[in-house]
Formats: sequence, structure tokens, C-alpha cells
Amino acid sequence: MLTNKDLELLHQKGITEEKIGQQLKEFATGFPFLEIISPATPDQGVLQLEHEQISAYLERWDRYLQSDAIIMKFVPASGAASRMFKDLFEFLSGESEVPTRPAEIQFFDNITNFAFYKLLDQACRATSGKTITELLQEGAYKTIVATLLNADGLNYGALPKGLLQFHTYDTFTRTPFEEHLSEGALYAMNKQSEVNIHFTVSSEHRPLFQQHLAEVRPVYEESLGAKFNLGFSEQKPSTDTIAADEHNEPFREDGKLVFRPGGHGALIENLNDLDADIIFIKNIDNIVPDARKNPTVIYKKMLAGLLVSVQEKSFGYLREMDEGLLPDERLWEIAGFCEQELNNIHPGIAEIEGEALQEYLYAKLNRPIRVCGMVPNTGEPGGGPFLTVNADGTISPQILESSQIDLKNPVEKAKMMRSTHFNPVDLVCAVRNYKGEKYDLLRYVDHTTGFISLKSKGGKELKALELPGLWNGSMSDWNTLFVEVPLETFNPVKTVNDLLRQEHQF
Repeated sequence: MLTNKDLELLHQKGITEEKIGQQLKEFATGFPFLEIISPATPDQGVLQLEHEQISAYLERWDRYLQSDAIIMKFVPASGAASRMFKDLFEFLSGESEVPTRPAEIQFFDNITNFAFYKLLDQACRATSGKTITELLQEGAYKTIVATLLNADGLNYGALPKGLLQFHTYDTFTRTPFEEHLSEGALYAMNKQSEVNIHFTVSSEHRPLFQQHLAEVRPVYEESLGAKFNLGFSEQKPSTDTIAADEHNEPFREDGKLVFRPGGHGALIENLNDLDADIIFIKNIDNIVPDARKNPTVIYKKMLAGLLVSVQEKSFGYLREMDEGLLPDERLWEIAGFCEQELNNIHPGIAEIEGEALQEYLYAKLNRPIRVCGMVPNTGEPGGGPFLTVNADGTISPQILESSQIDLKNPVEKAKMMRSTHFNPVDLVCAVRNYKGEKYDLLRYVDHTTGFISLKSKGGKELKALELPGLWNGSMSDWNTLFVEVPLETFNPVKTVNDLLRQEHQF
């Protein structure tokens, strides 16, 4: 039962009672697993392009950059980097005064190789009056870690990844934020030398991002000969989800409803608000120094060139169908494009003809398009590209997380184990129709693909609901192509020691 105070809170967030009721129902019923036909592999579903094809798509993208289209890069950069320092937080709160676990030892053995070393050394001098070298000689390891993580030092435990020092150059260091400026200019600069980049940030970090932008924009605009049009947005309060207790009733703390962020799937709202024709999506931490950017740039441009080529073909078919009913021969050609190039498969398509066939094909083509880079598996298969069954019985490519697969079912688990690729979040999206009108991206979300997890608050267990993931269920009804890209284009930083990998060293 919702109280007047509850209703006032809902109004402030822009959340309806109906939405709360639906979320509580989902806690009770859970979400269905997706029905998998097979993993997407080079045999069906994942394109492996030849050198000549890559060259052609690079040229196609370079031509597109000379058009009047609006091109944008979208970088999810929300949240603090605390998980990146999980091992160091545990060391700080643990009983041992010296590093004993491999991650701790690796950090201290290589501390001079981190881009933030000089900043940390200065902070140690300011807070303890001693250098890192002196503190190490004294065995004051925890003093160094505390200075790195806590607010009276660098505060890296609370800052977002985008604002940490990631890479060292000859005479300077760079944050991921700066690296994304540099990278964006290499494949998304238009004919006016403009680069449009949008970052999603958390409200508490937004002023820090804006301050950092003010400091570095003049440097990069001068050195790259570019004008940066940068925007920031935050997850909307209306995308927060209610927490539930063990009885699937609203979880309360001191009598007040508890809400949680809806996960990265909430960002479909932010993406939907952007005014752009083509949008690149890439995570904030998957970035390398300039000397290692070339493979990324080549394959980003290749993905974009393939995207606009497929879009051009789709638009041509849609224009034809808008002019009137096409002969069956032409409709079957379009059906072949849908099934062979887009992997949109209708098991009963042979039984459809005439106007019904044209309506079906029009609906399938008149949708946003995404081309997704996929990296070959090098370890245990898991989330990635699959061919799955949709609610209407058709089959289409989807990016799944392992939580969407019934791993207790040996048949479904076997399908997952046969997967050959995984998802590095390397997407290029086309979000307008052939008339130049923006698609309403919220219409293409599969709301049955959420996720429920167990959390705790104030010592009590609660259930948290995450919305369909941004590149999972939030893009379920898009046209999707999977393309193999090399592993060297995927260099995420999940722990601080990942910065010691060769790819992140200058």
C-alpha cells in the first residue's frame, strides 16, 4: 500500500504507480530465459570480412564523413571507479600490514609504472610528509593505498574512471576522458572538423567532468585541429527501479521507499534524446594510448562503413515499398536481404505473399540498425552474440548476458558453450528512418529481458531490478549485424592492475 509520502516521492522521480506495480509483479514472477536457436558464429551470424571488403567499407565511411549527417560518439561514463580498486580496499581494511595476495604484490611491485604515480607521490608528500619511496622503505603500504583511495588524498576510490590518470606519455599523462577526445577525432570528425561526443555521468561527478573539459578542450582542439561539441547527461530519476523485500513488497528504510539505479539499460533514454544520424557506442574504460589506437580506428570506421551501406540498401527497399505493392519477385529479393544479410529469419515466410509479405518486410526493415564488433573467445564462453526466438516466432541476432540463458538446462548450456565470440561493447548505430525522422528507441525495447539480483542495505537483504541492458534487451527489436573484430581492439580496465598490461603502457 502506497502512502501519500510514497506518492509524492514517485511524483518527484516521474515514476507512475502503474510502473511500480509492474516492477513488483516482475519481482514475483521473474523474467523468462530467452530461447536460443544457436550461438552466432562465422557459419551463421558473425561476418568475417576480407581485406578488400574492409578497404571498401573504410572508403564508404570516409565518403559519409563528407555528408551533412550528424555523427556522434556516446560514452557511458557513470559511476565511481570503486570496483576497480576492490583488491586495494580489501588490503586497506584487512589485518595484514604488508601485501600478501598476488594483486596487492603486483600493484606495489609496479607502482612506478602507473600514470598516476607522480600525482600519488605528491599527495603522499602533502599528507604524510614522505615520498612513496620512503613510505615503502618503512613498510607503510597502507598509507600509500589510503592516500590513493581516500578523500584526503587523490580520492580515486570515489572518482569516476573517466577522470583517473590512465596513460603516460613523454611529457604528460591522460585520462580516459582525454583519450576518447583523441580517438573520436580519428573516426568521427565531420567535414567542418567538428567532433560530437556525449558522456553519461553521475550527478555528483558532472561538475568534475565539466571542469576537466574546460581545462583540456583548448589543448585538444589546437593539437587535433578539431572543434569538440561535448554534452553530458545523467540517468533519469524516472528510470530508477523500486527495491523489494523477500515477500516482493516495497523495501523501506526508515519508512521510506528505497529505489536503485536501473542499470545501463536506463541509458536508452539518454541515447533516445540525442540528435544524431549515426552514433558510436564505446565504454569509458576501453581505451588505449595514441600509439595503439590504429587497429581500433580502422575497425570502427569499417563497422560504420558497413552500417551506412546496409542502411542505404534498406532505405532503397523502403522507398520502393512506399510507392506501392511490389511484385512477388522483388519482395522475395527483399526477403533474401532480410534473412541472409540481416539474419532476420521467419520460419513460415514461404507461406506469406503479396500485401501481407510486403507489410512484414516493411516492418522488419523500418527499424534502427546496429553493427556490433564481436571479439573471438579466448577463454570460457559466456555472454555474447546469439540467434534467438522473438515473441512473434521470428529469429534474430541478439546480444545476451549469461543471466539470460537457462544454464540449468544442459541443452541451453551446451549452446552457450559452443559460442565462438563475445561482446566487447563496440557498436555503431543508425537511428533515423529514410525520411530523416528519428526513431523512438523506446519502442524497440524488450521489457521481458530485465534482471533481478540480491543486494543488501542496512544489513537487510533486498531484491534489485535492472532494466533490459542497453545493448541487450533495450535494443532487442533493432536490426543487428555482428562482425568479427580483432582482440587488440578490446582493452578494458576492470582492475587497477589492468593498467599494467602492455596495451596501456606507452
